[in-house]
Amino acid sequence: MKNLIIKFSVLVFCAFLSACKTEKSETKKNDYSIEENLYFGYKPPGLTPEIFVPKKSTSEDWKLGNKDSLDMQEFYFTYSGNDPFEDQVVVYRNEGSYYRVNKYSFKHNPSDSNILYSRWNYIERTDSGWSKIKSLGSMFDREDWGIMVMSVSSKGTMVFDDYKSNDEIRISRIIDGKREEPKLLGKHINTGKWTAHPFIAPDESFLIWGSERDDGYGMSDNYISFQQQDGSWGPAINMGEKINSELVENGARLTLDGKYLLFSRSEEKESENGSTYWESTKYWVDSKIIENLRLQQ
Repeated sequence: MKNLIIKFSVLVFCAFLSACKTEKSETKKNDYSIEENLYFGYKPPGLTPEIFVPKKSTSEDWKLGNKDSLDMQEFYFTYSGNDPFEDQVVVYRNEGSYYRVNKYSFKHNPSDSNILYSRWNYIERTDSGWSKIKSLGSMFDREDWGIMVMSVSSKGTMVFDDYKSNDEIRISRIIDGKREEPKLLGKHINTGKWTAHPFIAPDESFLIWGSERDDGYGMSDNYISFQQQDGSWGPAINMGEKINSELVENGARLTLDGKYLLFSRSEEKESENGSTYWESTKYWVDSKIIENLRLQQ
């Protein structure tokens, strides 16, 4: 009997250790303050851009919004998609005889993780989960602006492109507590065949965008402009041959901690049946490359 009690005690202790080990492992896996978890298990690059190959998402990556307040007229799934650095949301909306499905890419407000922006819209975190999609208001009406990319700084400054107006970039600041009407940025930024996909730094120290220009490396390059002491934007600087090529480069943005720059490189390819399609590859590079470019202005 004594031996049986000892054996049982040992089994319980081993089970306890195993549970502690599993819990510790899960805690470590979900602790994003640990360096190995910061970038979803990917090894960060240096000053030479490297291809970012995202892991394929599975059904385990899908999460449903607050199930206790589920509205079957409109409900949301979030998923990792093919880019873990950008929030993806799938919205199912009841249209009577069927559900309409839309996918949105949302951008963070660097100073407020409770708000995500997507072109003319935003969603915000509430006590019962994420809200329904809300409009940014008449100032950003989709009937007026052809927004493809909206970028927001920590101060709430919004920068966006507009394909309805020949792909130009506009900016809207908050002045004395009120949002100003979007204004067109200067000609040194809005120059070329097209200008789009802007990204404003969280501290507004620089602006990056994609543009096709005669002085570029190819079909589209990433350009950068640094904010000057008087608040104006400095000259447009081509981000160089490490970032740009003869192909299409655009969509540059920082990781949330500001340490790495991500961008896309696309090329047109021909399928077996003779039709053409665009294939896009994601890259990332140490954001110190931006400071090196700052010295060129």
